[in-house]
Amino acid sequence: MCTAVNYKTDGFYFGRNLDLHYSYDEKVTITPRNFPLKFRSVGELKNHYAIIGMATEMEGYPLYYDATNEKGVSMAGLNFPGNAVFHPFEEGKDNVSPFEFILWILGQCQNMAEVRKLLSKIHLYDEPFSKDVPLAPLHYMIAYKDESLVVESVADGLKIHENPVGVLANNPEFTYHLHRLNDFMQVTGKTPVNLFSEKLPLKPYSLGMGSMGLPGDLSSSSRFVRAAFVKVQDYEPKGEEESVSQFFHILDAVSQPKGCTEVEGGHFEYTIYSSCVNTEKGIYYYKTYDNSSLTAVSLQKENLDSDKLLQYPLRKKLVVEREN
Repeated sequence: MCTAVNYKTDGFYFGRNLDLHYSYDEKVTITPRNFPLKFRSVGELKNHYAIIGMATEMEGYPLYYDATNEKGVSMAGLNFPGNAVFHPFEEGKDNVSPFEFILWILGQCQNMAEVRKLLSKIHLYDEPFSKDVPLAPLHYMIAYKDESLVVESVADGLKIHENPVGVLANNPEFTYHLHRLNDFMQVTGKTPVNLFSEKLPLKPYSLGMGSMGLPGDLSSSSRFVRAAFVKVQDYEPKGEEESVSQFFHILDAVSQPKGCTEVEGGHFEYTIYSSCVNTEKGIYYYKTYDNSSLTAVSLQKENLDSDKLLQYPLRKKLVVEREN
């Protein structure tokens, strides 16, 4: 399970929690402009926009979990089991495998108009990376500045949803999450007023009582509501440090500690990493489960005209600043 968010302050930020019970040795990965991107059915992009994000490299190919290109278009894939359906090859469409989808969009699009143009022709078809690496059941969030889309390939075809909230979690389908927000119209970050009865002198006895009723469990539908609530409050950070700090606090509100979500074999799902990218500057910040100190990797400090992948292993060891 995962949660993705886009966030506008005086900059534009995009990121996610990756919640799993295992790791694929993911690394912060930069794909420069001249690294050849080979696709199974739609040819090759020999030249494209540079991309930074979190990826696992397999057979020299970057399999991105989330990424941003040098123009600021951002994208993440989130687990969508039981709902994601990828269909057979379809003539007359741009047949792109789900494992290629992030690279196909970010390699070519510099704004949301270009994203929508590509999406109008795309068909996510059931082509796995290999016989040993099956397709992951994903849906996707794409964001650029004030705009956000959700893309879901389901049993009855490809669905593209406008995302006014700028949040995505896992199951059920996005339309359910959006509609469920109506159940929480009364939740507020402000001090509540007595609507119970004019005849009773009811008063708040604690700060935070306006958020009573906000779901606190770790299900995807509750994480969607909670992330949306924290994101849309009136606090407006200024500058890079405040904005990045607040972004990670939004993700912290929906992070998963080990031991709280059991999966098969006695394992536990947890937040392996949290990320936040300044999409305008190409700075990718992250922290890991055991290392809550932020690490930053800058796209613009590398040779973007290279033809070689560049990867930075994650810093996972706890860092403690000792005062004495």
